[in-house]
Amino acid sequence: MPNSTLIVLTSPMLAGPLPAADLAASAAIVPPAITAPAIPAQPATPLPIAWSLASGQENSEPPAGNAASNVEDPPADDENEIVVEGDYGPVETGPMAEFNETSYRLTQDIDAAITAPLAYGYRDGLPGPIRDGLGNVVRNLREPVNFLNFLLQFRIGDAIETLGRFAINSTIGLGGLIDVAGTSNINLPYRRNGFANTLGYYGVGSGSYLYLPIAGATSVRDIIGDSLDQLVVPTVVGKPFNTPEYGVPYFIVSNLEARLEVDQELERIGETVDPYAARRDTYLYRREREIAELRGREPPPPPAILREIEEGLDAIEEEDELEALDAPPEDATLSLIDHQRELPPIEIAVLITQPRTR
Repeated sequence: MPNSTLIVLTSPMLAGPLPAADLAASAAIVPPAITAPAIPAQPATPLPIAWSLASGQENSEPPAGNAASNVEDPPADDENEIVVEGDYGPVETGPMAEFNETSYRLTQDIDAAITAPLAYGYRDGLPGPIRDGLGNVVRNLREPVNFLNFLLQFRIGDAIETLGRFAINSTIGLGGLIDVAGTSNINLPYRRNGFANTLGYYGVGSGSYLYLPIAGATSVRDIIGDSLDQLVVPTVVGKPFNTPEYGVPYFIVSNLEARLEVDQELERIGETVDPYAARRDTYLYRREREIAELRGREPPPPPAILREIEEGLDAIEEEDELEALDAPPEDATLSLIDHQRELPPIEIAVLITQPRTR
């Protein structure tokens, strides 16, 4: 047997030398082949080799068979390592996004067919003094609301100036037709305020963004505040300010004046890639900036689209060209660095980690 032969070969002193013929016969012994039992054929199951980020938030771990899971992580102490993290899934939109977009398109059609022609006819058809007088009356009727909200925000100086402006224009200014308080001799500027600002001053969030037909861009907080603004004069004073004879002309004139104020801005918004998103972002930013200034806080940085709308695309391109001319040439900067010291090559490893769940 092979085992006994191995013992003899390794221990010749115990059994003595083995004859050459026996050694050759032992070497010729071949162990029988061992055959494995037949295994029935199984259908091949493909292993997953990729992990889709769209698989859902509830299953944020990649499958066990993923080839990417076998890749070793780079050392954590590498100074040149860049860790990329982020959210996955569709772009977040407001709960009323579909309604807002539909309302925006509808309002643009109404504006092109009705509102804009009426506003231009109001601007071009009436003599300048009459149109200015109507606008002054509308602003003067808002002064009690401005005064009340300045008091609620403890801005006593602005409240006193607003009250004085209302008294001067209501008497000397013939019920607000003439803005006497805004002249250079008196210099009491018009400052608009409202309950929406007061709610924001005390920390009430804006809520969902809304774009209502005809009314335009607004938010839940601004709808509540504007509704309270409209109720102050009719409720406190009464007749004739609580009658349709007052309410209808006031509504028409105030909306035509507001439409003319944003005419150029609406034209620039219409020239952007996504007018709806541009209108939404500019409105929300401006309201956030106004509330921050009321609370004495630093306003947030403006979105890029606001700069294009306020300054115009041509002005931005000219400014960028001037900045490019003032900047030092790239060759000069590189040569200065080369003369100072020779920079070693930098190897940067990008590590994509598991995405964060929302």
